[in-house]
Amino acid sequence: MAEKNRNKKDHIEDLSDIKDKKIQIPKKLPILMLRDIVVFPYMVIPLFVGRDKSKKAIDHSLASHRMILLLTQKNVETEEPKREDIYEVGTVALIMRMLKLPDARVRILAQGLVRAKITSFEDDKPYYSAGVKVINEPEEAAKSIEIEALVRNARSGLEKASSLGKDIPPEVMILASNIEEPGRLADLTAANLELKVNEAQRILEIVDPATRLKRVYELLTRELELLDVQSKISSEAKGEMDKLQKQYFLKQQMKAIQKELGEGSEIQDEIKSYQDILKKLKVSPEVKEELEKQIKRLSQMHPESAETAVVRNYLDWMFALPWNKSTVDNLELKSAKVILDEDHYGLDKLKERILEYLGVRKLSKKTKGPILCFVGPPGVGKTSLGRSIARALGRKFIRISLGGVRDEAEIRGHRRTYVGALPGKIVQGLRRVGSNNPVFMMDEVDKIGADFRGDPSSALLEVLDPEQNNTFRDHYLGVPFDLSKVMFITTANLLDPIQPAFRDRMEVLRLPGYTEEEKLQIAFRHLVPKQIEENALDESLISFTPGAIKKMISLYTREAGVRNL
Repeated sequence: MAEKNRNKKDHIEDLSDIKDKKIQIPKKLPILMLRDIVVFPYMVIPLFVGRDKSKKAIDHSLASHRMILLLTQKNVETEEPKREDIYEVGTVALIMRMLKLPDARVRILAQGLVRAKITSFEDDKPYYSAGVKVINEPEEAAKSIEIEALVRNARSGLEKASSLGKDIPPEVMILASNIEEPGRLADLTAANLELKVNEAQRILEIVDPATRLKRVYELLTRELELLDVQSKISSEAKGEMDKLQKQYFLKQQMKAIQKELGEGSEIQDEIKSYQDILKKLKVSPEVKEELEKQIKRLSQMHPESAETAVVRNYLDWMFALPWNKSTVDNLELKSAKVILDEDHYGLDKLKERILEYLGVRKLSKKTKGPILCFVGPPGVGKTSLGRSIARALGRKFIRISLGGVRDEAEIRGHRRTYVGALPGKIVQGLRRVGSNNPVFMMDEVDKIGADFRGDPSSALLEVLDPEQNNTFRDHYLGVPFDLSKVMFITTANLLDPIQPAFRDRMEVLRLPGYTEEEKLQIAFRHLVPKQIEENALDESLISFTPGAIKKMISLYTREAGVRNL
């Protein structure tokens, strides 16, 4: 092992003592072909050599004057370059140190001396060689203001590049601050820039120092712009990473604290449940964005805070609504007519209108639900007719009474900022039946009041307008809900109290009072069987004659409807 180490030491030769001697450049030099790099004068660089011809060129150089001509190949893939495959201007370099590596490669430390151009080229020897003509720079004239400015700019540019994170050795910075010659400063600067081979070669071929420094400064300016952008990107990325790390750290801390206190697991399960439901929910982007926002808010809250209960309640309401749940309509006209006739005697015009809607609906699924207004005296069957229509259509039925309602929030809901806020009766009804296309009956619309809290009938204008109700906004929900599939039916005893704008949105169907004969038929078909059943009697125990019922109609009740009868 000691022998091996001693032999290894023998391969290292210290050649630095030649630096102080006066150097004479021979007219013919061995060539070291370079791939993907250009060496400038005064540049000290380590080079790894593997090709046989290149190693023999180094051996020849070390055996004589220790100088070699460094030429760059035009194509890095070329293994045995000819004269046309290399640039004709290169750098004469001094081999300062040489080390033979275990993998048969050679590592040399070379220092560029002067520019040189080849005058002849020989490739038939064991190594490449060429006739060399040294390129001397023009005699240095008095410095002009422009050259002085270029020198200063190059120095400050190098300092700025170093401050922006470019890896420039400190000794290079010291050297740059002491160099006065523009040509040498240009070469030093170019050697420390990340240049393409053709860019570096063009600089090497520029003989005039001022022109060379000017071109190098242009490339240095480009490098500074790139470094500036790179620095900004790095800062932004670091800031974002720091922010994410901080958030992660705080979340982990919060989880640990909640675990110690025995809190948080329940709310985390809820949040996961909400997120799972949201993935399956088909809603508009606006609704989805609001739900995601509220779920995120909930995840950042303390489980026991009052605001947590508000957000949880809101999410429960939103996920419970029938956003896209509809019942299938019964579009068979015969069966619908049978159901309507079963429930009500007479009312032919109204039944005809309902069957007309079913016929149109059968032809076009996109038909919007009609908004009907049944007007007639009490007891003529307005409310029960609405229930019968729902049964005939195969839809769910909702009924709300608007008699005496004075607060607009009953229709539109309360804003979530209020304690105990809830959606309005429209949204509550839809949640209760779990369908977005029910028959929705609003009783007693002629008895709606108005005071300082608002006018409910004005709020109903949007609900009952087919052009607007597809984006109905309840104050509590804060996002649009589609009511266009709902079939709205309103009832009133009189039309006069209803404001004109409200009345204009509805199709008015009048239910006049019944004749004596119609009342008699209604009594025998519906009222008598119903009362016998409600009083737990049997038809064998009690019976009514037509004469008795007629007397009740004419002498006792004397009404347009059949409520008292």
